[in-house]
Amino acid sequence: MDTIASLFSFITWPVSWVIVQFHKVYGAIFGPDTGWAWGLSIVSLVVLIRICLIPLFVKQIKATRAMQTLQPEMKKIQERYKNDKQRQSEEMMKLYKESGTNPLSSCLPILAQSPFFFALYHVLNAIATGKTIGVINESLLASARQAHIVGAPLAAKFTDSADKVAALGASLTDVRVVTAVMIVMMSASQFYTQRQLMTKNVDTTVKTPFMQQQKMLMYVFPVMFAVFGINFPVGVLVYWLTTNVWTMGQQMYVIHNNPTPGSKAQAAYLERLTKHVTSHGKVRRRSEKAIVKAIVIKGRDRNEFERKFINGLSKAGLVAQADGTVVKGEGAVVVQTEDGTTTTTTTTAAAATPRRQQPRRQSKAQRQSGGPKPAGATDAEQVPQTTSLSKSDEPQDAPPAAADKGAAAKPGNGTRSRAQSGQRKGPQRPKSPSKK
Repeated sequence: MDTIASLFSFITWPVSWVIVQFHKVYGAIFGPDTGWAWGLSIVSLVVLIRICLIPLFVKQIKATRAMQTLQPEMKKIQERYKNDKQRQSEEMMKLYKESGTNPLSSCLPILAQSPFFFALYHVLNAIATGKTIGVINESLLASARQAHIVGAPLAAKFTDSADKVAALGASLTDVRVVTAVMIVMMSASQFYTQRQLMTKNVDTTVKTPFMQQQKMLMYVFPVMFAVFGINFPVGVLVYWLTTNVWTMGQQMYVIHNNPTPGSKAQAAYLERLTKHVTSHGKVRRRSEKAIVKAIVIKGRDRNEFERKFINGLSKAGLVAQADGTVVKGEGAVVVQTEDGTTTTTTTTAAAATPRRQQPRRQSKAQRQSGGPKPAGATDAEQVPQTTSLSKSDEPQDAPPAAADKGAAAKPGNGTRSRAQSGQRKGPQRPKSPSKK
């Protein structure tokens, strides 16, 4: 570890300078020789570094999601060229180039943070051995060696001997208890961060080797922290624990406000967004507009949760626009169902109008007398059409008197001009003579 830290000795001067500047501020509050002053200086260094790495973290999120979407295509390439590794690599690079994805982008925050980590280790190791480094002079070195965090010196390690720990003004038991607790907290925070990513922010509709790799890392990283943590000084453990807590909180914020499409986090987010939009009638934040815009652009490629979101807006009489806004609809809206088909529903303006009632079923006399009843006509308006029949002496179901009366009475004629009531229309089958 000392050899690796020496490779980053060029950055020890900026790191030591930042720590000293924070120490001046906290030393005026808690005292220059206290563990609070030096410990909070290390924590502030972490916060400053992570704030500077936020753009890289955003790029990491985009790269990770892009890699997740490319996993099915990558699997096809691996199966197609499994016997030709060179052609497989060429096709992979071509796929990355066409999609504009860089696999190394997901590792940028860790790679960018590594020099600061090893530089801090180099500074604390120099403090433990009683050497000045960077801007830390003799007076600051003596103050740092006196600083203790819950009884453990900043430069002490779990593997240090009792004599070395006693030279720093502490007991071996205090150092090992404090370092053990910090290692457990560091490993637990790393495990929870990775588990949160796997259980909530992964597209469950696509099963890829990428998910298996993430699941393996969820158990490997905590073990690595536990193994290497016993060789870290207390100050480095403070740095790394603060980094893990920051990463966990940052990831929780991203999962809550910008989840991966198709994940459980997206289902919970869209459910909250539906309640918010239906109650207020609009989308307020810019991030919400960006998500609504992306869902509208997808069209038929929406997943189950996104279709449910669009249908929920339609039921509330709202329509999502292409620019991410939501407006009240005034007509038919196309809604995509779970099986990919589209149906047409009405929005608030159309739904507010009363449903058109079905016309009443006409009686038999009404159907034979005047045809269909006009729309909006009442029973009173129908009476004049039936008065002529009521005054007639002929029954309503009798056929009209015509010249064909004699023809209809002829025996053997199987047709009639008009079917009697209760008889079947059309040619009638003659009755067969009874056998005597």
